[in-house]
Amino acid sequence: MTITIKDVLDKLKEPVPKIENTVDMLITGYQDEYVKGIATTFLATTNVIQQAKKLGVNLLIIHEGLYYSHFDKTEKWQHDFIFLEKKNLIEQSKIAVFRLHDYIHKYKPDGITSGLIRILNWESFVEKDDAAASILTLPAMSLREIVYYIKSKLNIPYVRVVGDLSLVCERVGVSVGYRGGSEISIPFFHETQLDLLISGEGPEWETPEYVRDAVQQGRKKALIFLGHAESEKAGMEYLAQNIQSLFPNIPVHFIEEKPVFQIL
Repeated sequence: MTITIKDVLDKLKEPVPKIENTVDMLITGYQDEYVKGIATTFLATTNVIQQAKKLGVNLLIIHEGLYYSHFDKTEKWQHDFIFLEKKNLIEQSKIAVFRLHDYIHKYKPDGITSGLIRILNWESFVEKDDAAASILTLPAMSLREIVYYIKSKLNIPYVRVVGDLSLVCERVGVSVGYRGGSEISIPFFHETQLDLLISGEGPEWETPEYVRDAVQQGRKKALIFLGHAESEKAGMEYLAQNIQSLFPNIPVHFIEEKPVFQIL
């Protein structure tokens, strides 16, 4: 049985009612093309596109935008050499690129958050899945132990931490991506009595400073910022596994990229 790109995209959007205003779209390629192979990734770097081409896939599913902004507005880049070379690489590869951002975040539970919790082996500790975060009760561990555990499981070189490393944490919130800002995070601390929030990233002057004030007031609070990609790539790896189960006769790959920042 031949599977078209439209068949795959329809299946991925199926769990969620139609979203009218969304960044999720087929950026390159055509829906009626037959699928030879699929790859998922967090973000389509030049290296990822080259790897996808070597793997022989003709559908690449990405989470974040191709061209350096959430809405992929490229008008300002039209004469930029880096933009043009990347655009040409994609066109020459003849790979269809689909962005899956809004729909997967609206899965119940959030498909990206679920991937992170799954790779941490914390699924059995989930008490509640909200739209922006999941609330867990973990076996009592120090903040230091949790940091080392996360780094080992995610195979990442560093995280950023606010709080006393000896703090014993049980009540933990897990969010992903750019959900570490005060509008989302501070209500979670207050309403769910968190010891620790683990998130992707957010403005440094918002939630990190809230947690610092809490610590200086003698309150037992802590924050871990994993990094945006580091918090979300596990969700795209989990997506690849789910796609493989939906379409067992099509080769499906997850392409991982190294962290964007170096530690010096």
